[in-house]
Amino acid sequence: MYFRKDLEKLEEQLLSPEAALSKNSRGRKRLEKQCDIRTAFQRDRDRIVHSKSFRRLKHKTQVFIAPEGDHYRTRLTHTIEVSQVARTAARALRLNEDLTEAIALGHDLGHTPFGHAGEETLAALFPGGFRHNEQSLRVVDHLEGDEGLNLTWEVRDGILHHTGPGTPSTLEGQLVKICDRMAYINHDIDDALRGGIIAREQLPAEETAYLGASGSERLNTMIRDLIENSWGCSRIAISEDLSVVMQGLRDFLYQNVYIGSAAKQEEQKAKFIINMLYNYWTENPRELPPEIQEQSSKYGTERSVCDYIAGMTDQYIIKVFEEIFVPKPWKD
Repeated sequence: MYFRKDLEKLEEQLLSPEAALSKNSRGRKRLEKQCDIRTAFQRDRDRIVHSKSFRRLKHKTQVFIAPEGDHYRTRLTHTIEVSQVARTAARALRLNEDLTEAIALGHDLGHTPFGHAGEETLAALFPGGFRHNEQSLRVVDHLEGDEGLNLTWEVRDGILHHTGPGTPSTLEGQLVKICDRMAYINHDIDDALRGGIIAREQLPAEETAYLGASGSERLNTMIRDLIENSWGCSRIAISEDLSVVMQGLRDFLYQNVYIGSAAKQEEQKAKFIINMLYNYWTENPRELPPEIQEQSSKYGTERSVCDYIAGMTDQYIIKVFEEIFVPKPWKD
């Protein structure tokens, strides 16, 4: 039976010199006794998986708002796919799989209902702006549980920098950042094909020829390229050719799926719901649930309203909106 110290020795023996070792973690914000069985990064992964914020991802939009079909991706299935892709590459590169998995599973905990439409709306409403990577860090630092999850510095750094201009400090964090993009490019194409938003013959010919016709072929080409270009290096990288191809697919998705397509027809309604609720609660803070009122005494009303809305699922925010703004039939 392996205990934590045995696992830490195995990391030293088996992982790349460039990998992050759990025993060398920069630690947690609050000191706590170490687990006898699990490494620090394994504990972080488990804390994320057992959190309420993680469970709520199953009812948050990826591309399709509140999808009724069983096979469309949600924010949770996206997260699981990112974790799988990143762990495959981490194992091949002899990086720390536990750290990679923890960052991947936690990277979108702060995402809003209604996907990027919700993020754009809160960014415009909240005075401090809103970015889901920063909110994900806020979730694990403050909002989940009584005092946050108290994760290690390395996991928190990877969550914060998984998107945007910053670069994660660990190779594991850099890996998740690239694999996040690889995963959503592939599964968003798959969902758009399933939903009839695009036809297979519309896919860009050059990009398809380079990567492969199927989702598994595209993903396999991307991961192989990443491994080959990162092996033995002090940074995670992909080839220039793959970078150009991935950008081409992203541009295609923006032009044909993310903006103005049938998948986005409900976005204005989604933005309207968030606007109405945000303004209602900031003007009527006593109408907030008691636990959110308690948070507002600590963080301020607008910050707490923003946190509350960001944590909602698609179905829940629609239900709350109806309860507040939709007239109820008279019952005698």
